[in-house]
Amino acid sequence: MAAIAAWLAVLSLSALWVRRCWDAQREWSRKLIHIGAGAVAPLAWWLGIEAAVAVPAAGVVTLMAALNHRMRVLPAIEDIDRASYGTVAYGASITLLLWLYWPVQPSAVTAGVLVMALGDGLAGLVGPAVPSLSWHLWKQRKSLAGTGAMAAASLVVLVGLRAFCLDQGLPTPGLPALVGITAAAVSLEQVAVLGIDNFTVPMAVGCLWNSLAH
Repeated sequence: MAAIAAWLAVLSLSALWVRRCWDAQREWSRKLIHIGAGAVAPLAWWLGIEAAVAVPAAGVVTLMAALNHRMRVLPAIEDIDRASYGTVAYGASITLLLWLYWPVQPSAVTAGVLVMALGDGLAGLVGPAVPSLSWHLWKQRKSLAGTGAMAAASLVVLVGLRAFCLDQGLPTPGLPALVGITAAAVSLEQVAVLGIDNFTVPMAVGCLWNSLAH
């Protein structure tokens, strides 16, 4: 737990530094937290943290995120130009996945968290930076570049996790199933009103991984 707390502290300090250096790019500090927090699941798996510790700890972090959303103690995490509860939803999804699957099926938790961290995180960075066809859903801008980045990163994460699980003799979905899980993640990421995709994407990926693993 000390190692994970230290990692989260480093992320927070890094986000503050990024915000100070590039104040005009408010998404960057938030995405740094978003992507970096994905390392928590594989770290907890590697360190063998028990559910009795992992679930309450995730709940406390989610509560702190909710308080920060309201009070803006760390504006680098929440100060963006749109209404979003994404950070809180992200923490809630991790807490619920831990409660459902930890430690019996840690790969399901890791799949959901990493797809959200890397897939959605890269989509948020690539989409605005790369000119491409774009569209709006419920006042949320989506683009071909961002959606493609989400799909590619998600599939790479899932294939890599599958290879690791096979090497460890753990149950895992087949390759065709991974394509389906990726498609589900990309579809849910399109519906990002108030940051709800930060909850629906990891939950769907984790639950599908668990259901399709054999």
